[in-house]
Order: sequence, then C-alpha cells, then structure tokens
Amino acid sequence: MTTPQEYARHSRYTDPGRYGPLLDALPADIRQLAAVTNGLVVHYRGTGITFTGDRLAEIDSRWTERLLATDQRRFPPSLTAPRPLEQRLVGCCRDVALLTVAALRQHGVPARSRVGFAAYFHEGFHADHVIAEYWDGQRWVLADAQLDQADWPFDTCDIPRGADLSSAPFATAAQVWTAHRRGEVDVDRFGVGPDHPMRGAWFAGNYVLRELAHRRRDELLLWDFWGALVTADADLDLHLVDEIAALLLAADGGDDSAERELAHRYATDPRLNPGGRVRCQSPSGLDALVDLT
Repeated sequence: MTTPQEYARHSRYTDPGRYGPLLDALPADIRQLAAVTNGLVVHYRGTGITFTGDRLAEIDSRWTERLLATDQRRFPPSLTAPRPLEQRLVGCCRDVALLTVAALRQHGVPARSRVGFAAYFHEGFHADHVIAEYWDGQRWVLADAQLDQADWPFDTCDIPRGADLSSAPFATAAQVWTAHRRGEVDVDRFGVGPDHPMRGAWFAGNYVLRELAHRRRDELLLWDFWGALVTADADLDLHLVDEIAALLLAADGGDDSAERELAHRYATDPRLNPGGRVRCQSPSGLDALVDLT
C-alpha cells in the first residue's frame, strides 16, 4: 500500500546535500516556510527584470543543492535574510515549489510537487504552474509559496480543489487533459501565457507526463524532454496520455491500485521515465542532453 510517508524522503532533486542545516533551520509550518521560499526566487520573465548570460542560466539549476549553493554564494549564512529581488535565484514556479518541498521533507513532512495550470495569473487563461502539496496528517493540501497571501482571495496554503475548472484556482494537468478530451474546455486557453505560442493539446498532454514524473519524485524542469514528450499535436500519443491521466485522477481519489499501477508503469516504461538523461530545451538558450546522475 502506498502511504504519504513515501514523500517524506528526499528525491535526488530535493536532497540539499551539504546544505541540509540551512533547511533544518527553516520552520516546518507551511505558512512561515512559504514566506521564506517565496523570497528566494525571482521569476525569470515575470517581474520586468531582464536576465541574461550566467544569471539566466540559473533557471537550469535543477537540483536543490545547486540552487542553495548559488544562493549561498550571495547571501550566507542563512535563508531567512531578505534578498533584493534582482539578486535572488533566477528561476520559476517549479523552483519555489521544489525548495518548499525540500524543506518540508527535511523536517519529515510528506510533500510533493504538483504540475498543472493556475487560473489566477490571467483573466480567462490558465497558465502552466507548479505548486507544493503536503500531507497535514489527514489529507493532501495544496500550497502555492509563490503567492503572497495578502494579494489573493483564497487561502494560498490550502488552495481549494474542485472538478469545475472554471472556478478552481488550480487544476492538475490530468484534470485539464480529461476535461479537454471530454470537450469541456478550450485547451488553447491552457499554456505558458495568453500571448505565448506554447499552449494547446500537445502542451497539456506533455504536462500530464510531467505530472507523473513529479509524482514519482522526479521533479524535473519544465523544459526537460524525454520519452513520449512532444512539441506538436500530431506526435502526441493520445492513448498513453489518456491512460496516465485517468490513473492520476484515480490515485488522487484514493485508489491505491491506481497509485501502484502508476509506480509500475513509470518504473518500466521508457516513454514515461527519463532514466538517466533528458534533453533540456531551455529558455536560457540551452539545447542539450543532460545527465541526471
């Protein structure tokens, strides 16, 4: 039987390595913790600041230990001192979620990252997004450490869930894909942004596979590609994505057999599991095979 405690252990991406004491010093309370991790990362394209060269390349850091190493070169010896916006780690939602999950796991709190789409950044458009999810002893709770609570009408550390994508603040990729296949949503309203070409069925389908990877504790970059991930609708394996989306939804509903099937398929199907290498096609300009070991 799959238990939440599986997610209390570090993955190779959340393991802080020699920076474990920095995470030990952070609060385990999600609201206090979110206030810290929120202040560690500046979004690479969301603040009006232009990053180039080595600073932009920080978005490809991938591992918590590497993220913390970069931070500590600028701001030793703790993570709680305020960082000027332009000097923070250059990253995205995935990095805020990763650091939040890493800190929770360091304290023995089961936590994982969830890949999907947020309705709260653009009117009428769902932007791709990664947030944290933690086990409070009774249930899995969604938390977006990237948000300041004062700016939002919902609880950012207990984000409401719902099957109705028109009202839910956040929807998993599996929810979006399933609604798309049922004809319930316009999938072209799901992507990087309303003025960005990366959107639509291929993009949502990829995110189902990314959601699975993160659920199996491979918290990869949003521009890592492997196996069945594609760059065009015509190349998407609809049957595979349908199957994985259905299993993800069932597992979220408490179906332990679906959880076991996801684990088995991820471990044995090279279309789903990146193994030891991905192709990174990054906004930094990097386009290369990257070893994960």
